[in-house]
Amino acid sequence: MTTELLQQVRVIDPVSGTDKIADVLIADGFIQAIASHITDVSSDTQIRDCRGLVLGTGLVDLYSQSGEPGFEERETLSSLLQAAAAGGFTRVSILPNTSPAIDNPALVAQFQKVRGRGQGGQGGQGGESFVVPQLEVWGGMTLDLAGKQLTELADLAAAGVVGFTDGQPRENLGLVRRVLEYLLPFDKPVAFWACDRQLAANGVMREGADALRFGLPPIPESAETSAIASLLELVASIGNSHVHIMRVSTARSVELIASAKASGLPITASTTWMHLLLDTKAVKSYHTSLHLDPPLGTPKDMAALREGVRTGIIDAIAIDHAPFTYEEKVQAFAEAPPGAIGLELALPLLWQHLVETGEFTPLELWRALSSRPAECLRQKLTGLTANQKAELTLFDPQQSWKVESKNLHTLSRNTPWLGQQLQGRVVQIWC
Repeated sequence: MTTELLQQVRVIDPVSGTDKIADVLIADGFIQAIASHITDVSSDTQIRDCRGLVLGTGLVDLYSQSGEPGFEERETLSSLLQAAAAGGFTRVSILPNTSPAIDNPALVAQFQKVRGRGQGGQGGQGGESFVVPQLEVWGGMTLDLAGKQLTELADLAAAGVVGFTDGQPRENLGLVRRVLEYLLPFDKPVAFWACDRQLAANGVMREGADALRFGLPPIPESAETSAIASLLELVASIGNSHVHIMRVSTARSVELIASAKASGLPITASTTWMHLLLDTKAVKSYHTSLHLDPPLGTPKDMAALREGVRTGIIDAIAIDHAPFTYEEKVQAFAEAPPGAIGLELALPLLWQHLVETGEFTPLELWRALSSRPAECLRQKLTGLTANQKAELTLFDPQQSWKVESKNLHTLSRNTPWLGQQLQGRVVQIWC
């Protein structure tokens, strides 16, 4: 193992609330020292001038989607992990909507073997070797994601799933209640995507003036808010303290969650990175990578989500990386499957549009991408302190690069930023 001295790097540690310039000495996978200036180092120490770079706790993705098993042409686990490493993520959690679904301990064990597949190395760009992020899997709550029969939840918990979710709406409230009751003894999060499919019907875009203007079938905000209200009532009556509300996308949803938290309801919530950057006006291009589920919100929704993340009402930003092939996406907007890639794009674009504009502080953004997602998973990050394992992300906010095939590790290209020049790129991760 090498010893590295990162000189005059901007240290962002959401665990301790630190944002400062310092020297950081890393050796044998541990942070050896952090100080204003470090001069006493061995002769074989690699010294790096890191002025202008940002060193923060490793990024944590709450949920993303893998093509493997079942749809390896979209994404393999290897390509997904490489994309995660290139995007600064040291922990990635996979949703169970693979084929077959992650609903039994045997498949969980197969995913756990992947943790040892990668090679050692620096991570980031420019080399074939890469540091392997920690891979976690969500266990399915219902068999084959059919939504009618519960999986063997206790067996999945024992197998080591990070939590439970189906990653799709569950409108059978009786089943939801059973899940909440059954999982009370387990120290595992249970995540729900609150959406009433009957209200959503065949909609593909948030209801409003833009949907009328673009001629696309609308989805009313009540499709989400009514489902969240029902879920909150169940949580309040049962008392399960491990509930996470995923894919929050409307301003009214933020209000409901804020009210529930103010009343003492122990819930967490997340939105996705694209819902913080784009609103319904972007759909004017009819780019199929803007067909998301839930759909992009109105400008009011986007503003409320940003404020919710900044203040902590919305605990975390999830990537919800959803790879699809070119053939799947080159269809009419309403016919293309919803979803977009994001592991390699989220940090640069969020930094560029939220931090560089002054709307978020660097610490606020890093907290929402790192320590808070870990807390939603009932995990902890050690932070940047001496004698702790190095789980870190080194980011260059000024590095310019173009989003194109040769610069991406993911196998899919379904993103509205394809072909565009971005500013900001991850240099290296340690994990």
